[in-house]
Amino acid sequence: MHHSLSLFTLFNACIDEYSLPEKFTFPFFYEPHPLCKLAARELQQYLLTQNEWVHNFGLDNHSDGVGKMFGVLIVKSPQGEIGYLSAFSGKLAGQSKLTGFVPPVFDIFAKQSFFHTENEEIMSINDQIDTLNSGTQLTELASQVEKLESNYKKEESTHRAKMIANRAERKLQRQDAQSHLNGAELERVLDSLAKQSVDDKNTLKYLKLEWQDKIDQVKNEWQKLNHELNQLKDKRKTLSNALQHKLFEQYRFLNILAEEKSLNSIFEGITPPAGAGECAAPKLLHYAFKHGFKPLAMAEFWWGKSPTSEIRQHKTFYPSCHSKCQPILGHMLQGMDVDDNPLEKAWAEHNPMGIVFEDEALVVINKPTGLLSIPGKTIQDSAITRLQKLYPNAEGPFVIHRLDMATSGLLVFALTKRANKSLQKQFITRTVEKRYVAIVQGEVQDQSGQINLPMRGDPDDRPRQLVCFEHGKPAETYWERVEVKEGQSRLYLYPKTGRTHQLRVHCAHHLGLNMPMHGDGLYGQRSKRLHLHAQRLVIEHPYTKERMTFEAESPF
Repeated sequence: MHHSLSLFTLFNACIDEYSLPEKFTFPFFYEPHPLCKLAARELQQYLLTQNEWVHNFGLDNHSDGVGKMFGVLIVKSPQGEIGYLSAFSGKLAGQSKLTGFVPPVFDIFAKQSFFHTENEEIMSINDQIDTLNSGTQLTELASQVEKLESNYKKEESTHRAKMIANRAERKLQRQDAQSHLNGAELERVLDSLAKQSVDDKNTLKYLKLEWQDKIDQVKNEWQKLNHELNQLKDKRKTLSNALQHKLFEQYRFLNILAEEKSLNSIFEGITPPAGAGECAAPKLLHYAFKHGFKPLAMAEFWWGKSPTSEIRQHKTFYPSCHSKCQPILGHMLQGMDVDDNPLEKAWAEHNPMGIVFEDEALVVINKPTGLLSIPGKTIQDSAITRLQKLYPNAEGPFVIHRLDMATSGLLVFALTKRANKSLQKQFITRTVEKRYVAIVQGEVQDQSGQINLPMRGDPDDRPRQLVCFEHGKPAETYWERVEVKEGQSRLYLYPKTGRTHQLRVHCAHHLGLNMPMHGDGLYGQRSKRLHLHAQRLVIEHPYTKERMTFEAESPF
């Protein structure tokens, strides 16, 4: 039920038994508050039953539609009622404003917006550029210049060959005259031969001038048109930059302290990424601050089919994106009591790191979940720093490979330079055998299979990875089904390459298994831990060359 004067929605269900959150959600890593889950269910029910607008979410799996990110913000109204606000990221059903959803922070499509008139001028210049580019005049003139220059070179070459032949002929005539003639007769012949030489040179000079004149005429026409085209492009660039800056200045975000900041000042001299300020989270918070609602908790979920490159599961909650939202929300959350950033806590501070094997050359450890392989920006505790304390006199330890913070299992470190060189080579040439055990959300039907999906980092949302057939690096995983139980599958995973988050992405992506790992907060649904464990490692000993197999029992 929407209040007539705002977009504030009271819960359909009774919420008396729910306790309110003590602190506001940390938007980049969170478990949705029960009230957020309830609000999301109510909004999802509305999406299923409304008939005011049409958007192809691709839910029938046969269409080319794509899903959308939605957000819910639990708020206390100025009258003290608890309810929620709803938003979508970007546009929905081709609209930036729809009934029941908070409006954009700045509506560039509003009739009175300066965007229309200024964008029309840019579009008009675009048309002029297209007309010049698609017209035949520029190409024809360029072609004419090329043809004239080619003809001139041919004629010049013919004349130069003729001059060489004439020079040789004159040389013979000069020699003949000098041996048979003297006095005035000899002088007359030599003058005539010198005049012929000057005539040849003048003919070449006038030939060059004549052709240059023809070429310059066409070239000037071509340059004039090209100059016009470049001037239009420069004008378009100047107008676009000015319009972009003006737009970024209009996107002004409030926080609870009633401080307002534009995108230009939030990103401090860096051009904000495309779509900055259009995500659900900043829209929700801005509306709440503007209309006197107190934000209590927030969650964002995906509704519909996943995009081709990203991993987005239908109905799954996701953290806010980093490149677009982190700077904006950094300003908007100032003055609020926000949950601590779990990623800045040393999760595995009290979790022991098991030593599986050690000798003078190497050490193999069983890394607990939550422990970094190497120190992070804010967390120093890591497998390598712990080993440095254990082996203070070793040349190493040297890092050979890594495991994600959330992944547990076997890691090998070299203790000497010689061992490091040998182990590095084994990993580069892929002679190391690795087996992981994972639990995925869903029932895998086949006994085994192979996944080839190239990958790269998501430039807009680190550390997330994308599947990208254009710019991605090859990534290959072989898998075997171990057992299926209670809607989940236990698998063995054998990565042939070692891309960041490879196994997690290959399991979760719709072109892979389409089943995220249990507890995967980035590509699926968070829980107590990520169910991925590096269970088996086979290497060649750097000194003895003996094939060695290490195993660490799965903790789940």
